[in-house]
Amino acid sequence: MTQEGPDAEPVDSVLAALADPTRRQLLDLLAARGEATATTLAEELPVSRQAVVKHLTVLETAGLVSGNRVGREVRYAVRSVALNATARWMTALASAWDRRLANIKQAAETPEQDSP
Repeated sequence: MTQEGPDAEPVDSVLAALADPTRRQLLDLLAARGEATATTLAEELPVSRQAVVKHLTVLETAGLVSGNRVGREVRYAVRSVALNATARWMTALASAWDRRLANIKQAAETPEQDSP
């Protein structure tokens, strides 16, 4: 099952963004805090603030976080829409594989008819 259709591009960018462990950790931190600045997030990670900003940019481009300017700060928060689309695609993929495996199991367990 290939990932095609209107959700294809968002799913691709979400999967690419989630491939990096630092970005996954940023998402975890934001989910736990609700929102945070790049400076606050950098204090929790072994990377610089500039690296955090670059990672947040990738996450924002993928639709996983949004930045909201409050005065001089940009506060980031998790957005679930793109993640939900990716979860739906993964669920459909898993269902397709489950059907295939059930068909293989049924074929393997069905006794063959002897030909006369």
